[in-house]
Amino acid sequence: MIRPVLFVLRPSFADPKAGPGTYFCPHSATVEGLLSFHPELRERLDVRYVDFAKPRRAVITEIGEANQACPVLVLPPEWTSPPANGRCAEGRTFFVGATEIATFLAEWAGIGMPHP
Repeated sequence: MIRPVLFVLRPSFADPKAGPGTYFCPHSATVEGLLSFHPELRERLDVRYVDFAKPRRAVITEIGEANQACPVLVLPPEWTSPPANGRCAEGRTFFVGATEIATFLAEWAGIGMPHP
């Protein structure tokens, strides 16, 4: 079974542009929390962790250089009826950010919707 691929940023990364110290991505942390609330999602998704630094080759391979934002959920190319609210690149449908990802997962996997 081909599963959607979820790219999440690894925590504790350096970002000289933001200042000294290490950081985490709040959107990736929110998605990690969702995976913690619903561990069954890990069985339905191919979760891959990527570094903060660009280029993010693994993401580029799936949806192109212009779409390296994370977290991002990329649907399999075999899915012939992609949701209307997804973004498209390289022939793939994808969702960017914690809210888009959580909303899609709620509809697809039957978990609760994110509260407005």
